[in-house]
Amino acid sequence: MNIEQHIVTKTVEAVKSLYSQDLPEAQVNLQDTRSEFEGQITLVVFPVVRFSKKSPEVTATELGEYLQANVDEITGFNVVKGFLNLSVANAHWVDLFNTTILRPDFGTIPANGKKVMVEYSSPNTNKPLHLGHVRNNLLGYSVSELLKASGSEVYKVNLVNDRGIHICKSMLAWQKWGNGETPESAGIKGDHLVGKYYVIFDKEYKKEIEALKQEGQTEEEAKKNAPLIKAAQAMLLAWEAGDDEVISLWKTMNTWVYDGFEVTYKNLGVDFDKFYYESNTYLLGKDTVEEGLASGVFYKKEDGSVWIDLTADGLDQKLVLRADGTSVYITQDLGTAQMKQDDFELDESIYVVGNEQDYHFKVLFLILEKLGKSWAKGLYHLSYGMVDLPSGKMKSREGTVVDADDLIAEMVATAKEKTEALGKVDRFSEEEKEQLYFNIGMGALKYFLLKVEPKKRLLFDPAESIDFQGNTGPFIQYTHARIKSLLLKADFREDQRVDNQIPLSATELEMIILLAKYPAEIASAAKSFSPASLANYIYEVAKMFNKFYHEVPPIVKEEDQQLKQLRLNLSWVTANILKSGTRILGIEVPERM
Repeated sequence: MNIEQHIVTKTVEAVKSLYSQDLPEAQVNLQDTRSEFEGQITLVVFPVVRFSKKSPEVTATELGEYLQANVDEITGFNVVKGFLNLSVANAHWVDLFNTTILRPDFGTIPANGKKVMVEYSSPNTNKPLHLGHVRNNLLGYSVSELLKASGSEVYKVNLVNDRGIHICKSMLAWQKWGNGETPESAGIKGDHLVGKYYVIFDKEYKKEIEALKQEGQTEEEAKKNAPLIKAAQAMLLAWEAGDDEVISLWKTMNTWVYDGFEVTYKNLGVDFDKFYYESNTYLLGKDTVEEGLASGVFYKKEDGSVWIDLTADGLDQKLVLRADGTSVYITQDLGTAQMKQDDFELDESIYVVGNEQDYHFKVLFLILEKLGKSWAKGLYHLSYGMVDLPSGKMKSREGTVVDADDLIAEMVATAKEKTEALGKVDRFSEEEKEQLYFNIGMGALKYFLLKVEPKKRLLFDPAESIDFQGNTGPFIQYTHARIKSLLLKADFREDQRVDNQIPLSATELEMIILLAKYPAEIASAAKSFSPASLANYIYEVAKMFNKFYHEVPPIVKEEDQQLKQLRLNLSWVTANILKSGTRILGIEVPERM
């Protein structure tokens, strides 16, 4: 039994003994003691006052006296209003460190039997990945790794939007103006090449609209009547009809895009267990609609279109099938959700999608619940906010959206510039330097985007994120490298324990308590689908180590072997947690910097 559970049990016992009342364990509220007060564990006394019928201060004092008398580990207490601050013997914390925290499997959470899917990335195959996709991919990957670390069996999937009018726009523009250009002949990534033709289509389409407006058509009329959009619509119909020539071009250009995406995914350090393609799923959902009609969940209007009325649930009426029998987005999503469930028999399914789709997912999940899908309770929309850049910091090729490859290149270049300015890589080979700059640049990018709660919109400044001080990825990376250097110099052995009577400084005690929280931090972050809480915990660990490192005399020169081993053990565990925690976030920590 850990000390917290022991205190809970003894508090319930104390209330029974002192006041002849039964206090439910769930009402025993323990907190970390605030740094300005003595003690490590604080009992919030207010829930007990109704049983004691005494003031919070008197109740806290009586409970403190009982706990000190009946819990061997408690060496003292102090009362601050309705808060009972308990001091726990140093020997307990050293024992905890020796028996639990120093174990090689510390932080490993047993399998919980849950099967969870995380769907993320979901790109369109008509343009490169951009800054918004970067946050999506990093969030999806890290949430997947968090859930794995907390004991779930996780499937990472990518639903690729590889069909539709937007895809045909790129294809048509390439046919008209491409002159047979390929990624190889152009010397650029395939996704950028296809994106180039999507931009060309848009420019030429706007010219046609202006020309038609000059002839007297309204804006709306011109948009509908422009020859380019009509040709793109005809191409989409030909694609849906299985036209060999159109399908062949579609496959060729999509292959270019996938090859380009693969490079970006590799640089971002994300991966997938399965790809779903909209070209295979866009007809799904019609069976689900029939099912809903038969059960009375959906209704058919006179024109033959199928709807669901969600006004009683505070939403609106929603079209689920057009009058001509063709699908809308929600139809496809209903079918895809069922297909995923059939494929994997999931306990939970998480959709990592921007907050502009909040309403869509409320509707989707509610419809699935009304259709009686028992698994619908396990669906969750991990909604996230947009990422902004300071004006003028970076420009994309088209001057509008910052693409992922440009951002990655800028991060690595900035990391190189800042690292070389510190002058600490003279002894590195060129290959080691390049890998280091990449790890620092990507670590800065990932940490900056992940340390903020997903729902929040954030302002990302590439230069600000690459700082070797403060709440940044490079600070954590540098701390890890510093510890590895220390352990190397000290010829550290990881199988040495220290006597539990060894004296602890206030910072050493604080470190042990902070390090002990690692498994709980993983579990908490996984439960809330928020890498931000883990990221900020890792930063606190790095910050605490630096405080400890500057407070104690040089560890390598310490003559007291027990004290030296304790401090090396603390350093070793810190490095392990930094490495393990950042790996969950997708960040590499160098062995040396």
